[in-house]
Amino acid sequence: MMNTFTIEQTPADIVKIFPKASDFFKERRIDFCCGGDKPLTNVFSEKQLDGEVVLKELNDLYQEWSKEDHDVTDWDAIPASQLIDHIVHTHHAYLNDELAPLGQFVTKIFRVHGAKHPHLKELHRIYHELKLELEEHTIKEDEEVFPLIKEYELNPSEALLEKIRIANGGLEDEHDVAGDLLKRIRVITNDFTPPVEACNSYRITYARLADLESDTFQHIHLENNVLFKNLAK
Repeated sequence: MMNTFTIEQTPADIVKIFPKASDFFKERRIDFCCGGDKPLTNVFSEKQLDGEVVLKELNDLYQEWSKEDHDVTDWDAIPASQLIDHIVHTHHAYLNDELAPLGQFVTKIFRVHGAKHPHLKELHRIYHELKLELEEHTIKEDEEVFPLIKEYELNPSEALLEKIRIANGGLEDEHDVAGDLLKRIRVITNDFTPPVEACNSYRITYARLADLESDTFQHIHLENNVLFKNLAK
């Protein structure tokens, strides 16, 4: 029988069951990754949302989605090493390929349109702050934290777990920083909606920023709410 989501569930847990809920939450600026472990009742209160209406919309969307065939991965059942490989080859690879060229687009539209659209100056500054944050973060994971987690999976010990905790120190804080920067970018760009008169480069930039937000939020969700959470059990 199909689940019905309640206000006691968290956005993070809902997205595990219903991946499309990530888009639903993003549209309403509800955090499902960095701060996704708060019950919906708290989220609705903090954001002054009509919880009854939002919850009905979510459950109606889930009911329609459930009528279709979907191959949903149970990430909690995936061994840590496999989840790490997925994160590295999917999300880290995406960032390695996308951050630099997208930065060129952000710089281009700031240079060409910044005089008429002052918000592009802040977008330029925040994007490059985000770019540096994500680059340093993924290097730390690839070189330090992920190898330790893989080693722990093969040879678990309290000493090795403590090494992981030390190496992992600050990673979730860095996730918060990246998440906050992406949320600010969404606000600056009016939910990635380009001006009516926007040129093609302007529109491409906003579309790629929206894709970056989607990929990064899923990336952070898998690390915070699956990989690190399961490791702490």
